Amino acid sequence: MYEDVTFEDILERMLERVPDDMDKREGSIIYDALAPAAIELQLMYIELDVILKETFADTASREFLLRRAKERGIEPKGATHAVLRGIFTPDTLEIAEGTRFNCEELNYEVVGKNEDRGYNLRCETAGIAGNSIFGRLIPVYYIPGLEIATLTEVLIPGEEETDTEVLRKQYFDSFHSKAFGGNKKDYIEKTYSISGVGAVKVTPVWKGAGTVKLTILNAEYRKASTELLEHVQQEIDPLQDGKGGGLAPIGHTVTVDTPQEYPIEVTVQAVYDTGYSFEALHSQMQQAVENYFGQLREQWEAQEVQIIRVAQIEARLLAIDGIIDLSSVKLNGEVGNISLNKESIPVFGGIIS
Repeated sequence: MYEDVTFEDILERMLERVPDDMDKREGSIIYDALAPAAIELQLMYIELDVILKETFADTASREFLLRRAKERGIEPKGATHAVLRGIFTPDTLEIAEGTRFNCEELNYEVVGKNEDRGYNLRCETAGIAGNSIFGRLIPVYYIPGLEIATLTEVLIPGEEETDTEVLRKQYFDSFHSKAFGGNKKDYIEKTYSISGVGAVKVTPVWKGAGTVKLTILNAEYRKASTELLEHVQQEIDPLQDGKGGGLAPIGHTVTVDTPQEYPIEVTVQAVYDTGYSFEALHSQMQQAVENYFGQLREQWEAQEVQIIRVAQIEARLLAIDGIIDLSSVKLNGEVGNISLNKESIPVFGGIIS
């Protein structure tokens, strides 16, 4: 608003108010007296412009957006620690809670025994760093009898602190509907507040009055693990008796579930430019399709039916250098799109020629 108010403009307006019979040239007493004041006024206008931007949520920086959001009862979710499964040999060896291990540049701490097999280990570094490193674990301190320790899979993905633009969207969304006493928005907010949850769909009255179904994805928009489902169930409605033992209101019986993963194999017949082939471009083609499926899973929460479109896959493949044309693209060996309901999410099942 005040970005066009410059030192020169301010000084010129000030000099216009001085009688013309006085020396107003640069270097004169009047000029030298007014110039410093004009600089200070310009700085004031700059600060006023900053204040205006920080006052409104659509232009506020993170510091002031946090203060705006707090007025609406919205606070960003802090970075969380990934929980992973560790397998130890021999499997009869008992590993105490608190035992620390190292895998590449990250450290992990045993937080409990897994009901299926192995142990749960929490990454000591918060955020997404712990979601993608697997392999041989090295104990920080010697453990008698331990032969092999391996980090195998993510049980509850770690998350970064809520992004500024995500927080801004949450702020504006809070004006459209109000979370109250077990309505849909209330369940969505409560479920999102739990570590490891990336998306949620609420199905009210799914098995009669008072029943609620929460269908969730993990923070990486994949099928939730058994451990994550149990964690969310314990937070929301641990006994499922309608007595309000968790975050769910009294009278509500909540079941936490996750969609099934629906693998889709893509068959491609393409015309390649000179010097290119399916084998040479395979990794790029695979990445392009994987990215598309990832975008679909991110949109899953807002859609009742998801359509995996051949045209979208073709567009992404044709954007790859070296592919001139596509003569055929099939999904799971069939021509045409695939539709999935909210109980399923698409996952990449490979690409073949």
